[in-house]
Amino acid sequence: MGGLSIGHWLIVLLVVVVIFGTKKLRNVGSDLGAAVKGFKDGMKDGSADAPAQQVSHNKAQDPNTVDVDAKTKS
Repeated sequence: MGGLSIGHWLIVLLVVVVIFGTKKLRNVGSDLGAAVKGFKDGMKDGSADAPAQQVSHNKAQDPNTVDVDAKTKS
């Protein structure tokens, strides 16, 4: 009980196709695929080129950034 069978999934898929249309679903699928590919490429390129963590100390970059020092509790 509580599980969805193949028939239930087909009905859900049919309802989604009727609501959104095949063109919209195709665009969503291609956008999702491009995002995953870009993420994988970014992770691959970022780990090879940069050190573990690289922090930029350019204060002129964003005027809303607040520069603070972290202190440990004693």
